[in-house]
Order: sequence, then structure tokens, then C-alpha cells
Amino acid sequence: MLDLVSKLKAFNQQRVVPDEAGINSRVLLVDSLNNYLRNFAASPAMNEDGEHVGGVTGFLKSIGQVIRQFHSTRVICVFDGAGGSQRRRRLFEGYKSNRRPMEHLNRTYNFKDKDEEKEALKWQLHLLIDLLDHLPVNVFSLDNIEADDAIAYLAELTQQRGGTVTILSTDRDFLQLVNENCQVYNPIKKKIYDISAVVEEYGIHPNNFLLFRMVEGDKSDNIPGVKGVGQATLLKLFPALRESKQLTIGDL
Repeated sequence: MLDLVSKLKAFNQQRVVPDEAGINSRVLLVDSLNNYLRNFAASPAMNEDGEHVGGVTGFLKSIGQVIRQFHSTRVICVFDGAGGSQRRRRLFEGYKSNRRPMEHLNRTYNFKDKDEEKEALKWQLHLLIDLLDHLPVNVFSLDNIEADDAIAYLAELTQQRGGTVTILSTDRDFLQLVNENCQVYNPIKKKIYDISAVVEEYGIHPNNFLLFRMVEGDKSDNIPGVKGVGQATLLKLFPALRESKQLTIGDL
């Protein structure tokens, strides 16, 4: 592994850095923990010592593929900061209290027990961050801030400076950020969500997606919605959610 780090250092020193105006023209924002955990669970890849490295190899392959697909000029890998969920737990005590243990999608590699799996999860995450430090990407993490909040801020900042944004994540909460200059790429569905794709799949314009999520709630984060009002009922009652005009709770 040290040999790999040395090669990455040498590559990084040789690469040509584009001018500052160009480097921020097509920014890829990676929801990094989302991407890492998904690959850790799905990939059975092992190194020469028989150790599971699926989280690392899967992560690097996935962002490499997306960089080539979208010709990204800058990559920012965003992680949750220490204590990132505490602010929201102060607002709602039950926030994320229902999170279940990870389920493996590919069981070719089996850990002997939960402790071994937990140790591998931690070890690979540290290894991944070390490797990213030697690649031409930025790693961003801010204490007390969750990754999704940081990504939303960076997406807005990039657009204010004239750039376009692609967000790499399976989290549909990011669909509220979609506009003419910001899209979301779901690596599981291999689907690009622009404005028309969001409206086509959900029947809701990105400008109203946050309002929709407020009414629907978020089971994955243990946030209840309005009882008895699901997506179909909401769209039947308020078809204007398909339109670009941003509605408010008062409008509903």
C-alpha cells in the first residue's frame, strides 16, 4: 500500500493544474460517506493479503467513472464533520434514531463477526482518506456540519461563481437543489436528475421538492410526515407542485 501512495504522490506532482477560472467550471460534489458505505456493502474485493478492500476500490472506481462521464474539472469529496448530527438532534431528539445495521448486497466476502466488520469499515475509511489526500481532489469536512449541508453550500457557491455542479449521491434529498446549473447523479440507477427527470419521476418540480419532503416525512431519518398524506394524495390535492413556482406551507 505504501508503494501505491508513492505512485500517487509522483502522479500528483507531474499533473498539469488548470487555471483557476477553468478548475471551477464543472464541479463534482461527492456525498462521500454515502458512496463509501454503499461500496463497502456491495463489493467483495480483497487485496493480496486476503483483506476486504471493497469500500476503497469501489469508491475510487465509482468517482473515476463519473469524472470521465461528466468531464469534471474539480472534485470535492465531502464527509460528515464530527458531531454533525447534533444540531438536528437538538431540534428533534429522534433524528436518525432508527438507523439499522448495514446489510451486505454481495456476500462473497464474509466477516467472521460484527467486530471484524466494524474494524474493516473503520480501517478502510482511514485508508481512503489517506489515498484521497494524494489525488487531485479536495477533501472537505467541517465539525458540527453534516455532509449534505456542506454540499448544498458548495453547490450554491459554485453556481454563484459561474460554474455548474454534479452531485454524486443516492440521497433524494439533494433533488431540491436541481436547477439549470445543478444536477444529481444516482450511481445505482445510473440516472442523471435534471429538472425534467425529477418532474417525470416524482411529479414534483425541484423548487417544490423540499415542501414535498416536509409533508411526506423521511423514514430513513426517522422524521414523521403528515399522517395519511402520501405522494399520490399530495399531488392529487396540489397539482401545482409540478410547476416551477415555489409554493409555501401557507399556499397548501
